Parts: sequence; C-alpha cells; structure tokens
Amino acid sequence: MSVQTTEQRAWRAGRFWWDWAPPNGAQTPTIKELRAVIFDLGAVADLENEGHRPAFNKAFAELGLNIQWSPARYRQLLALPDERRRVAAELRKRGVSTECDVLAELLVDEICATKTMILEETVLDADITARPGMAELIAEAYGAGVGVGLVSTGSHTWVEPLVRQLVGDGVVNATVTTDDAPRGELYRTACAELGAPAHDCLAFAGSQESRRTAVAAGMATILIDGDDVTGAPLCMADCRRVHDSWHDMQPRPTAA
Repeated sequence: MSVQTTEQRAWRAGRFWWDWAPPNGAQTPTIKELRAVIFDLGAVADLENEGHRPAFNKAFAELGLNIQWSPARYRQLLALPDERRRVAAELRKRGVSTECDVLAELLVDEICATKTMILEETVLDADITARPGMAELIAEAYGAGVGVGLVSTGSHTWVEPLVRQLVGDGVVNATVTTDDAPRGELYRTACAELGAPAHDCLAFAGSQESRRTAVAAGMATILIDGDDVTGAPLCMADCRRVHDSWHDMQPRPTAA
C-alpha cells in the first residue's frame, strides 16, 4: 500500500487508510455523523467508457474522421482532465493539427458539440449499467435515512432519467448538475440541498477532477475510476467506518 501526502490522500477502491495513525497534533472530534452520501454519476456507472466514448466515435464518423477510440485508448486519454484536451491530443497524434492550429481548435469545438448532441440523444438507449454494488448501496443508504445526492456535469434532461434507470426511482434525494451550479460547486450545492455540512458527508468521485472538487468542498472522498470496485465500501457500515476514520484525522479547531 502506497502512502500519499496529506493533500493527496483519497479513498480508492482497494486502498484504504482507516487504520493509519493520525498525524501529529490531530485530535478526534467528539461528534461525527454520516448524514449524506453524494455520488458522482461517473462513480455509479462507467459513463465515460459506456456513454461518452461511443458518442465520440459516432461524432468522429459523422464528421468524416477516421478515428475510433477503443476502451484502452480512451482510458489513456482520461489522464487528461477534460474532453477538449483529449480530442486535441488525438488530432495531434494523427497529424491533423498542431498546438497553434486555429482551424484545429474549431474542429475540436465541432467534435465536442456533435458528441454532446449525440450523447443527449442516445444515452438513455445505451447499454449503461450501474457498477456492481452501487445500486444496492444507494438503496441501503436511502433506507437507513441517510441523504443520497448525485452530481453530474451533464444536463438534467438526461441525467435524471438515466439515474432512475441505474438505481431506481425515488432513492436519490438531490440531483445537482451543471444546469444548477458550476463544476467546482457541484458537491457544495448537493450538501446544501441535502441540508448536511460537508464534513458530515461522504463523496464517491468518478474521476480525479471530481475527487479534487469533493476534497476542496471539505468532504471525505472515495475515488472509483476504474472497472474494478473490489474493496470499495459498498455497504453503509463500511461507509461509516471510512467517514469516521477521515473525521478522526481532521484537526479540531482550537480557541484563539
């Protein structure tokens, strides 16, 4: 098990640090309560590979580009933080553009816009399924009276019906998309809608960018960004343990 720096520590499937000793000076808060779990849509399902990748491939075909992203190639490109940079990198790799090619920038815009339109039209009919154990975890949280939130950079028009397909109707208390708040405020907005402070919430992030946003919001965070969720906390007892351990590592405010 590799130990990350304090700023980089994040929950990952199969990489837990709940048994680590607290850092020097950290004190255990007297009250800790898991009041809400907030899921990035990309953590609930592999939306990148099962939704965005096929939509990009259709966009390439529609625009007459001989590009088809395999799952392996797309996984490599996900190391880049946003889809425009992924498309630009692919075009450069194939000699379609250079770093300063204005026409290539316009092509990137057209590809991404076409892909977004295709995704919105096809995502509900795509073969997208919840990751193993995620639907059951959400149902358990809802049944236990723990608030359930979901965040996405997509649009309400397709996010909400897709969530119902993935996990069932009526089990998500708050759905927040970029229709409601900027990307950097999605988790904070979900906390507000659920009526729970960030330190009483546990986030399931589906990408490094999502993880950074959740951590910046002050939340205990689990990163699920691969195909294997073995070892992830997929029951409420484990979620509480993760949250409690994170809580124990937070320094208690001291009087001035």
